[in-house]
Amino acid sequence: MRKIGLSILTSFIFLSFAQAQVRTPDTLAKAPVHTLDKIAAVVGSSIVLQSDIELQYAQYLVSGQQPNPNVKCLILQNQLTQKLLAQQAVIDSVQVKDEEVDAEVDRRMRSFIQRAGSQDRLEQFLGRSVIQYKDELRPDIKESLVAQRMRSKITEKVNTTPQDVKKYFETLSKDSIPSYNKEIEVGEIVFSPKLNKEEKEFYKQKAEDLRARVKKGEDFATLARLYSQDPGSAPEGGDLGFFDRTTMVKEFTANAFKLKAGEISPVFETENGFHFLQVIERRGEQVHARHILIIPATTEASLDRAKTTADSVYTVMTTVKKFDFSSAAAFYSDDKETKFNGGMMLNAENVQTRSTYIPTDKLDPQIALVTDTMKVGSVSKPQLFNDAQTGKKSYKILYLKSVTNAHKANLEQDFAKLKEEANNDKLNRTISQWFDKRRKETFIKIDPEYQVCPVLKPWIVAETTAQAKTE
Repeated sequence: MRKIGLSILTSFIFLSFAQAQVRTPDTLAKAPVHTLDKIAAVVGSSIVLQSDIELQYAQYLVSGQQPNPNVKCLILQNQLTQKLLAQQAVIDSVQVKDEEVDAEVDRRMRSFIQRAGSQDRLEQFLGRSVIQYKDELRPDIKESLVAQRMRSKITEKVNTTPQDVKKYFETLSKDSIPSYNKEIEVGEIVFSPKLNKEEKEFYKQKAEDLRARVKKGEDFATLARLYSQDPGSAPEGGDLGFFDRTTMVKEFTANAFKLKAGEISPVFETENGFHFLQVIERRGEQVHARHILIIPATTEASLDRAKTTADSVYTVMTTVKKFDFSSAAAFYSDDKETKFNGGMMLNAENVQTRSTYIPTDKLDPQIALVTDTMKVGSVSKPQLFNDAQTGKKSYKILYLKSVTNAHKANLEQDFAKLKEEANNDKLNRTISQWFDKRRKETFIKIDPEYQVCPVLKPWIVAETTAQAKTE
């Protein structure tokens, strides 16, 4: 959407998007459609239109969230923050590549379509085509990526020393010292069932048959919707959007990047199953493709083979003392995320810090059930597990490395966690100080109807301060 100039700050223009007649926070979610657009806020050389807010609120709803009148206040707060960062990014020559923007637009669209159930349902909900919606999203996504990069630049020199952690912990009041639930460190060796050549042939031939139908003229997108087993792309006719060489598994990348636009690959196998793809467009180091995926089903014979291997490894581990868990995981495990980490599972809610301490209430219930009866330092006999998300079955040997009971935080036991909290505190203070300074130096104007939003108070104070300076 093209922005209007500051010279018509108080004017209204007709647009095809929704506008909320904002009076109080309770009315922010009640937006009549196809009415006048207006300027909700001005920050420096940028403006936020009411339709900008409505567009993001529509994204919020299509993501499966319940209507919430306060969300529009948060959206405007985010828009103001984003624009202030983006304006500084221009000064500091902070940029993002078009390919990065395209990839993020495509990623979000795939998510929206998946949540909506189909592209048609998404378009019906939005009242516009996906192509139109992408065009509307792109400027804001680009600005958002620039703002993220600018935020990273502001905090790039932030460093948290052990002394900072100690100081942070000592400044916490008794009531604000965090409490940690019971945690365990648990490792796994995963034995996934593998089909032999004869068992795979049926599924490979199924993919070959579908490819032949496409080559004979049947519509690729229709066949993808009917037969592809990729839940993310099948509703979109197999469309994966743009991606680079680092996005997909190597077999997929190898096929996608050697084809020209319009060409169809042979059937090939990846860890996910059998695919064939069609390149839609090439754009530099980005390719836009669609595919059809056929996933082979696990057989009882393949499960039996996995169990036999798991039993053999368990026997070796419990009889040959030099064959430790870490070595066994690296050599035998089929789980790529844990095998190169000594088999240790990571806390899914704290992956960035690569913490191996997992609260027991966040564990897979199947794993919690097994480890609850284990002693520290022991390994479990191979047991059959069923992945709740994918439905895939595998045998696992578990290793209980440590158990930490629920307790109040202390420096000796929880230094790593406290360092993360101290670092976040330092980052937040650095960003807050930056914004406090920039708001005082920047022209800000908030529409009176949004001044009921508590989260916008710092911006409203800054606006009042700026007005006082000009009077």
